[in-house]
Amino acid sequence: MADLKYYDIILEPVVTEKSMNAMADKKYTFYVHVDATKAQIKEAVEKMFEGTKVARVNTMNLEGKTRRRGLTFGKTAKRKKAIVFLTEDSKDIEIFSGL
Repeated sequence: MADLKYYDIILEPVVTEKSMNAMADKKYTFYVHVDATKAQIKEAVEKMFEGTKVARVNTMNLEGKTRRRGLTFGKTAKRKKAIVFLTEDSKDIEIFSGL
């Protein structure tokens, strides 16, 4: 298992229509490192974004899709997605404010 620091855990935000609508309920969606645990994700969000308090974290493992080019088959990389629920008194995450 990798020695993960908090800045290595969150890779990028998920910008979809569904995830943008969930921000009204203080639910934020991120792609995270595949070896990250829920406790590590909670700690990373609280350290990276000042004033946020995480209530809970849901995670899901996404298998790579099968792709084909000619007769050659391959798979894309595996991913892990985390939905972070913030508490009511928590500040919003600023990176999503301009979207």
